[in-house]
Amino acid sequence: MTPDSRTPTLDRVACPADLKRLNDAELTLLADELRHETIETVSRTGGHLGSSLGVVELTVAIHSVFTTPFDKLIWDVGHQCYPHKILTGRREQMGTLRQKGGLSGFTKRSESDYDAFGAAHSSTSISAALGFAMGRQMGMPVGDTIAVIGDGAITAGMAYEAMNHAGHLKERLFVILNDNDMSIAPPVGAMSAYLNGIAEKGPLAVLRAAAEGIEAALPGPVRDGARRARALVTGMPGGGTLFEQFGFEYIGPIDGHDMGQLLATLRAAKARASGPVLIHCVTVKGKGYAPAEGADDKYHGVAKFDVATGAQVKSKSNAPSYTQVFGDRLTAMAARDPKIVAITAAMPGGTGLDVMARRFPARVFDVGIAEQHGVTFAAGLAASGMRPFCAIYSSFLQRGYDQIVHDVALQNLPVRFAIDRAGLVGQDGATHAGAFDIGFLASLPNMTVMAAGDEAELVHMMATAAAHDQGPIAFRYPRGEGVGVEIPAEGQVLEIGKGRVVREGEALAILSFGAHLSEALLAADLLAEEGIMVTVADARFAKPLDTALIDRLIADHGALVTLEQGAVGGFGAQVLQYLAGSGGLDRGRLIRTMTLPDKFIDQASPAQMYAEAGLTAADIAATLRGLAAKLEHRPLPLARPRLI
Repeated sequence: MTPDSRTPTLDRVACPADLKRLNDAELTLLADELRHETIETVSRTGGHLGSSLGVVELTVAIHSVFTTPFDKLIWDVGHQCYPHKILTGRREQMGTLRQKGGLSGFTKRSESDYDAFGAAHSSTSISAALGFAMGRQMGMPVGDTIAVIGDGAITAGMAYEAMNHAGHLKERLFVILNDNDMSIAPPVGAMSAYLNGIAEKGPLAVLRAAAEGIEAALPGPVRDGARRARALVTGMPGGGTLFEQFGFEYIGPIDGHDMGQLLATLRAAKARASGPVLIHCVTVKGKGYAPAEGADDKYHGVAKFDVATGAQVKSKSNAPSYTQVFGDRLTAMAARDPKIVAITAAMPGGTGLDVMARRFPARVFDVGIAEQHGVTFAAGLAASGMRPFCAIYSSFLQRGYDQIVHDVALQNLPVRFAIDRAGLVGQDGATHAGAFDIGFLASLPNMTVMAAGDEAELVHMMATAAAHDQGPIAFRYPRGEGVGVEIPAEGQVLEIGKGRVVREGEALAILSFGAHLSEALLAADLLAEEGIMVTVADARFAKPLDTALIDRLIADHGALVTLEQGAVGGFGAQVLQYLAGSGGLDRGRLIRTMTLPDKFIDQASPAQMYAEAGLTAADIAATLRGLAAKLEHRPLPLARPRLI
């Protein structure tokens, strides 16, 4: 580094062990420099800025007091881990953040020994930390275990299941509640109000808010006031907090940006704890960067931006995003149908439901990070006679699968599942890929499964879902902008289980399910230049299948390729299952299924990810070209009826 470096303290830190050589004042300076470095890094790469800025001091304090990686530090969700990555030997690689071949935007075990547990979905940290703690008890080389969980993530039931078990086992464990009153959207529910109440009742000073059993480790002059101050921050009968009812020692609330309070608290807790401890730490999301602190979402996820102004550099869209189309159209539909309601799990902006929430706030329900509850809540709404649209990302809907099976499909309740982020999503990587919903939904009795080939088809499928009161129905669509087709003023109610032929061809056919339809058409264009004319059909439905369309494609073409933005075992498997049962496989036709490969694909741009998956237009054309070569020595059908 040059002598005028703005990070002289940070320049002395190559790994967390170097923090042990810094005094408390130097640790405060380190935090300031680390915040500056984080802002500069994300301005060049984009990413989760606000959450990372909120835990800068906390990150420094934890790595100073504890000895990682022997002590296991587990970040819930992991989107706040950028300062942690900088301090744990990855500073020089931060320019590759969220890019192909670079650092993940979340914690990842294969990336570093300091990432004790990988994450990107919420509310897993306490369970994992307890597992490490019990491994230690059973002789494994594990030190202390520290879980850092946000006030949004702690709204999920899994966190309480883990705390209940931890209180039962009574094993030494540290849970740090990072209470910034903001997950992605503002937190909702009684837990948020309870935490706010605790924070407001007590001064943000560790020496006045230490839990019983910890104050003995504090300096003598303040020891006498510890018990009295503790009563100020509790609200349960008998002076205990909810967390203490779970068997945790409770410390807090403390100021998560005061290095002195953080260090004193962590040192005292480490010295005295014998069982599970919860440290309630109040922070500010986006702390230290005015544009982030002033933004509604605290710059949760940002594109590249100008540090001086905070202005984000975003490419201009040629078409509205699928999410925008969904939000706008559902709002218009709700204006005409008072039975339409919407449910989201802490993602009103991400799912487009913020549009409807502004116009019809009483009919949009943000249940917090609680997908299981959200699905069953929607089932109850459907059972009451309402028309619920449950808008949840594909990868997050996985968390509510038992509820989809038991509470929705089994009872044949007309819940409408709007599945955003279907397919590969880019820089969030494998943890957010919407790869599996086709398979896990199409296998369910009573379920209808659709996928939009373009944004106009999304409008039609929304109208179809609204009109479908006979059972559960799902429609999936990708992240990002549409293909630019004209969006109809009104959606058309589609005939259930009926696809369409988009382009007429000859010996080869593509049966596409979902948004890869545009790639299928591009592949057909490439082959048309070579004189190979390909039929392209849009299945629209994975369940029920358009079996008549499949039969006709098989009858009239020597080769059929199915195409989808989903994993093995999805749409293509449904088609093969039908053909195996109907005898369609006995006719000597060449059949291929093009799916996502049987592996997790790391972060990159969506185009790069689909290239790695072998699902580009060129890949599709190559598959068809190979089939055409095989067909040269095979007779074609004598007669070919025109497809309609």
